[in-house]
Amino acid sequence: MSSRLNGKYSVILPVRNGGKYVKDCVTSILAQTYEDFRLEVLDNCSTDGTLEWITSIDDERIRIYASDRPLTIGANWARATTIPKNEFITLIGHDDILDSHYLETMDSLIRKHPEATLYQAHFRYIDSEGSLIRHCRPMDEIQSASEFVAFILSGIIDTMGTGFMMRSAHYDREGGIPTSYPNLLFADFHLFINLTRLSYKATSPEECFAFRLHRSTTTLSGDNPYQEAYGLFIDYLEKLKEIDPHIQQIVTRYAMDFIRQYSKGLVHRLLRTPISKRGGRTVNDFLAQNAEYADRLVPGNSYRLDRDFSIRLARQIDSNPIFRNLFLAFKRIYSRPIY
Repeated sequence: MSSRLNGKYSVILPVRNGGKYVKDCVTSILAQTYEDFRLEVLDNCSTDGTLEWITSIDDERIRIYASDRPLTIGANWARATTIPKNEFITLIGHDDILDSHYLETMDSLIRKHPEATLYQAHFRYIDSEGSLIRHCRPMDEIQSASEFVAFILSGIIDTMGTGFMMRSAHYDREGGIPTSYPNLLFADFHLFINLTRLSYKATSPEECFAFRLHRSTTTLSGDNPYQEAYGLFIDYLEKLKEIDPHIQQIVTRYAMDFIRQYSKGLVHRLLRTPISKRGGRTVNDFLAQNAEYADRLVPGNSYRLDRDFSIRLARQIDSNPIFRNLFLAFKRIYSRPIY
């Protein structure tokens, strides 16, 4: 058996109906200049020819794990803990792209920082057609868990699920990506913080992959899953405060920035959701819930979201059925991706 069938790295690709994007994704993976890796495909009962196309590729580095029944997104990604893997793994969304030097760059980074427990590279955002939107913000080469949490909470780091490298043993020991988060929203934050807490995160200055942004990854995710996942991440931060004194200081200092940022976004997402699909929630209900989150994470805070004009406007629109229906009609006519 050749070394290419063993290797040091596994690229894990969970996919269901990858369409045109999965072909670019798989092609980019197989074009790596560092060839000693496996591509592990977790197909979730695709019906658009994705499985058949990948099966037709004559490349011994590909292993396919086809589900025998349709799974949720979380359940399909959870299978990554159950399959054979090489020493290091990276998971990729089926619409993202690895530059040809991604694995080579990550291998150099790992050799430079053998004690790190999470690895990342710089990247760029692309649109549905593959055109550049922007490059990610610069990141330090070394980040402690406290620094990583501070950057996430203050919103000054670009963190997406694709592009991270970790040891399979650590990933499995953590139970993989936490699938309790609906649609895996905020689940990557949870996982990456846990892994960084084991040692530190190392980041290459090289830009090595592209993360695709389009409406399916921004404006179309349902309101209810976002609300639930957001609440679960608040619970996680509260637990972190209890077990890690360093992170406790970070949460106390930056949690309000995080709550303000996501409160504003989720209030407007809620406003875009028809009343019949909200599960009885109103903008006022959500703002009250956020005040509770703020009290849990930062006791004695001066939380006042209604100081923000857009929040006050959302509250007024939501309290008036006529304004609310006019707003929904406007959003149906004018809708564009959020970059």
